[in-house]
Amino acid sequence: MRKRNKGNILSRPKSQRVALLRTLATSLFLHEKIQTTEAKAKELRKVAEKMITRAKDNSVANRRILSMELSSPTVKKLVNDIAPIFVARQGGYTRIIKMGPRKSDGARMAIIELVK
Repeated sequence: MRKRNKGNILSRPKSQRVALLRTLATSLFLHEKIQTTEAKAKELRKVAEKMITRAKDNSVANRRILSMELSSPTVKKLVNDIAPIFVARQGGYTRIIKMGPRKSDGARMAIIELVK
């Protein structure tokens, strides 16, 4: 039985899963729209929305916490460009659009993007 285990494991050990979600979040914030598998998009949504909520309160402490997980240019873009768009919004900063299966292995694909 699962007993309160949250999230999808994505067939990876924890360190690889954390690294994957960090790089996906970095790509999402830099490009504002990425294409990935549906399972990864659903896990990325949880991580990205928490980061955006933290960036909305532009304090030194929150910048330091974000800089532990993201690169410096990404944190700057997140805090200065992306977070001010969502100040009046209470949540739901991302949108997942489902696409057809990938030709090579049939994995369900999705586009995750920031809502403007």
